[in-house]
Amino acid sequence: MRKTTYLMLASVLALAACNSSSQPAGEATADAAVSDAVVTVQAKGETQPVGTENEDAADDPAIWRNAANPDGSLIVATDKKAGLMVYDMTGKLRFSESSGRINNVDLADMGDKGVIVVASDRNDPKNAGLGVWRLNTEKASLTKLGTVPGGKGEGYGLCLWKHGSDLIAYSVMKDGSVSEIQITLGDKDALSTKNLRTLKVPTQAEGCVVDQRDGTFYLGEEDAGIWRFAPGDSKGTIVAKDDGSRLVADVEGLALLPNGDKAGWLVASSQGDNAYAVYTLPDVAFAGRFKIAQGKFGSTEETDGIDLIGGSFGESYPDGLFVAQDGENGDKAQNFKLVSWADISKALGLK
Repeated sequence: MRKTTYLMLASVLALAACNSSSQPAGEATADAAVSDAVVTVQAKGETQPVGTENEDAADDPAIWRNAANPDGSLIVATDKKAGLMVYDMTGKLRFSESSGRINNVDLADMGDKGVIVVASDRNDPKNAGLGVWRLNTEKASLTKLGTVPGGKGEGYGLCLWKHGSDLIAYSVMKDGSVSEIQITLGDKDALSTKNLRTLKVPTQAEGCVVDQRDGTFYLGEEDAGIWRFAPGDSKGTIVAKDDGSRLVADVEGLALLPNGDKAGWLVASSQGDNAYAVYTLPDVAFAGRFKIAQGKFGSTEETDGIDLIGGSFGESYPDGLFVAQDGENGDKAQNFKLVSWADISKALGLK
């Protein structure tokens, strides 16, 4: 959720939180040797603007990597006033569809079932939906398979876990409740669901990501910080606080890049200061902050959704692709910026 004004009280509370010696149970201790100073990188590409002009419309991206032809990779993204869009690696809009108020999106390669795209549907503010599509990776198009129940309340955040042959969706309501739902794609693309568990954080939440290796679930409570839920556990712990310095409310999009069996990086949109906070896994220790600065394709401000996928995406993105929503984009409608993960990693000195 974009916030363009901040109260002095919020700043005072943030400073108080920074000076407090208290620490929630289970919170990782940040590396005191890591500087809070922000480094800058520049985008190497951007998408065409979303179709909805003069509004807060672009929201969340999901990346599909074409391992055989990295330049043929695709980005599925939301215009939360209109529906879904599919962009190619040049940023060209290849496809759009009109499902209305679609907020967050994720995708998973389900083998014989194809690349399945799921998005949070908030057309009914009292009953969340999960829209389901199949991505035609050759034609860069989407086929709607249907909509399934996503829980009681207004749908907001969404992320997926491919657990073997199962597809697990985490449907985040605006009030901070989360429904974990198994989606099954049967014969003739018939959709069925099974509710697995319910999670809850105290206040409004949206951004989420799942560690695909073991199902650890991370959730951003916008005014509090990042929560971690162990697989099968309905009680989580805050592992990174909104401290007004390293992570500045709102906490928005989350992305995760695994490295080996347990290591990797967790990235969060620190919307309050137009930056991105990076944490190492598995300890969720602070690793640094970066901003996407003004360059050929512009800077980013007030980022909502982000995504990060490793591997080659062509010459400009040799070691991973980071995509971030741009909440301003000059005098044009909002869009998404493409950044080389190699540039981010080098700027932060990640190892």
